[in-house]
Amino acid sequence: MVEINATQVKELREATNVSMMECKKALTEAGGDMVKATKILRERGMAVAAKKATRAANQGLVATAEADSGRIRSLVEVNCETDFVARNDSFKAFVADMAAKACQSDDSQADRQKDILTAKVAEIGENLIIRRNVRFSLQGKGGVASYIHLNSKLGVLIEVSCQNDKTQETEAFRELLKDLTLHIAACSPQYLVAKDVPAEVVAGEREIYAKQVKDKPPQVLEKIVDGKMKKFYSETCLVDQFFVKDPKQSITALLAEKGKLLADTLAIRRFVRYQLGQ
Repeated sequence: MVEINATQVKELREATNVSMMECKKALTEAGGDMVKATKILRERGMAVAAKKATRAANQGLVATAEADSGRIRSLVEVNCETDFVARNDSFKAFVADMAAKACQSDDSQADRQKDILTAKVAEIGENLIIRRNVRFSLQGKGGVASYIHLNSKLGVLIEVSCQNDKTQETEAFRELLKDLTLHIAACSPQYLVAKDVPAEVVAGEREIYAKQVKDKPPQVLEKIVDGKMKKFYSETCLVDQFFVKDPKQSITALLAEKGKLLADTLAIRRFVRYQLGQ
């Protein structure tokens, strides 16, 4: 039998992040061959991952990263089984790495990082899932901003456009981006504008409201339903919501006000809100 020394075990440990004991077992089985031992650990890691994949992963973190001087930003949600692991520095570093990798591609990181995820499952000993990721790359003039809230359980990504180059460099514009991310975190809009609401959702809401006032005369009923739909849009569509810092002012009015201040035209191009497990 080949004698396995501590240096070999340490080297394999550093290369795979698997426990010292498992590394020694793999090296012994591989006769001291580092490549074969790594393969053995990967195979065992995959087996561990497959076994744990059926276990619920309801905890985790939401993270953001940026690239190209902030012109590119990402948002990622990674799930684990317990809050204990979610607070683990190794898991936090893994999530941060996934966010950084999400800046490089629009592809699903769950598909692109299968081997890395498998190794991390073997290291941590819990089922881990890269649940979703998104990347915003600035389109033309404007800005992209992100915000993480609730102990990394909630994240927001937004892109706002402008017409003038100098606008995107102003403190007022950066402050607007920050305020909008805070608003989205607090008010949880589902859509950007009313036309983004699926037709079946609109039809379903109108049907519910019509049944609520079915005893009203037909000519009155339609107006009441229209009024209720207006309220629905003000609750679910970002541009129609009332600004969290000033409930008397809509987001549309806020954009107009800031645009006037900056002598520019501002518009929200898109946004994403990730809440853990939602």
